[in-house]
Amino acid sequence: MLDLSALFYTTKEQTCFLNELDLTPGEKDGISKAKNDVREALRTGIPRVMRENGYEGKTVIPRFFIQGSWAYKTLNRPCHTPPQQSDVDDGVYLPMSLVQEEERPSIASSFFFEAAEGALKSLVEKNGWTLVTTKPTCIRIEISELAHIDVPLYAIPDKQFLLITEKFEARRLLGNVAVMDSAPDHWDSLPSDKVLLAHREENWMKSDPRAMKDWFVGQVEKMGEQLRRIVRYLKAFRDSQWPKGGPSSILLMAAAVPLFEANLRRDDLALLQVLKGLPAALRSGVVNPTDSNSYLTDALTPEALEDAAQKFEKFDAYLDGAIHANDATQACTWLGQMLGDRFPNRPDLVGTISIAAAVASVPAEAGPVEPVKRTKAG
Repeated sequence: MLDLSALFYTTKEQTCFLNELDLTPGEKDGISKAKNDVREALRTGIPRVMRENGYEGKTVIPRFFIQGSWAYKTLNRPCHTPPQQSDVDDGVYLPMSLVQEEERPSIASSFFFEAAEGALKSLVEKNGWTLVTTKPTCIRIEISELAHIDVPLYAIPDKQFLLITEKFEARRLLGNVAVMDSAPDHWDSLPSDKVLLAHREENWMKSDPRAMKDWFVGQVEKMGEQLRRIVRYLKAFRDSQWPKGGPSSILLMAAAVPLFEANLRRDDLALLQVLKGLPAALRSGVVNPTDSNSYLTDALTPEALEDAAQKFEKFDAYLDGAIHANDATQACTWLGQMLGDRFPNRPDLVGTISIAAAVASVPAEAGPVEPVKRTKAG
C-alpha cells in the first residue's frame, strides 16, 4: 500500500500538488491591486454617475464584501487558460435610503447597474480590461487571461448600512487599513432576508452571500483545514477534466462536507473517502446547505449530472488503484491522468506502508456486547 499524501500536501520545502494550485505572489498582488482599483472607482464613481443620471438624494459611498472562493480560501489557479480564469467576487452594498420604500427598492436594479458600469468605464479603458455586462447577477471585469472580478450589487436597509458605515469610519480613524473593507464580514445583526441582490431580468431578489461563507468557514473550523484542501483537490479535478463548465465550486463544497472524515497526515485517504460517496451524492441530489428548499444539482442537466458522477467514479477508481499499487511510478501516472500536469510526477516522494500497518492505523470498532448468563451455584 502506498502513501501518496506528500504528493498532495506537505509542510516540507518540496513540490506538492497544493502549492501548484496556488496563484503566484505576483498574480495575487496583481489581482488584489485590480480589486482595490475597482473599489475606488466604484466609491467615487457611483455617486457621481447617479447624480448625472438624475438622482437628487443624499450622496452615499458604497461598501464592499469579498465573497466566493477568495473569501473561502479555496481559490485555485486555472488549469486551462483560456477559457478558465480565477474568479474574484466582490459585492457592492448600497443602502435603501436611495429609494422610497423600506422593504424593497422602488428604483429599478437597472439604475444601479448603469451607475456602476458608468463608474467603471474609464478605469476599464485605461487598463485595457474588458467589461462584460451580460451576466444577470453581476458586472464582470476581465482583467487578464488569468482572472476576472465579478461585482454583484446589493441593497440593504438604511439602519444596517449606517451601522456598517460607522464601523468603517472607526477603523479608518484608527488607521487599520487592512480591515476597513472587511466590516461587512461582521453584519451579524442583519437578517438574510433583508439583503437584496440586483438582477438584470428579475429586478431584485433575496440573496445573502454571508450565509454560504459562514457555513463553509464554520465547517472548516469544526473539521479542520484538511477539509479546505480536499475541496481544492476536487475543484482541481473539475478544472482538469472540464476545460469549460462542470459542477460548480459551491456544489462540490456542499457535496464534500457530509462525506468528509479527517485523516491525520493522509490527504490521499481523506480524498478517497469523499470520492467513494460523491457519485451517489450527485445522483441523489445535493441540497443547498443555506437553503433546504433548493438543490444545487438542479443547475445541471440530467446528462451533465450523470457525466459528472461517472467522471468522479473514474477518479475514485484511479486514486484507489494508486494507493493500493505496488509501483509508485504507475501511481503517479494514474493520478496525473486525473489531475493534470500540475500533479507532481515524483515517485521518490511516495511512501510505502505494510498491510499490517495499514490495518493497525484503522481505529478499532467496538463489537456487540454478549449477554452475561446467570448461573446457579452448588
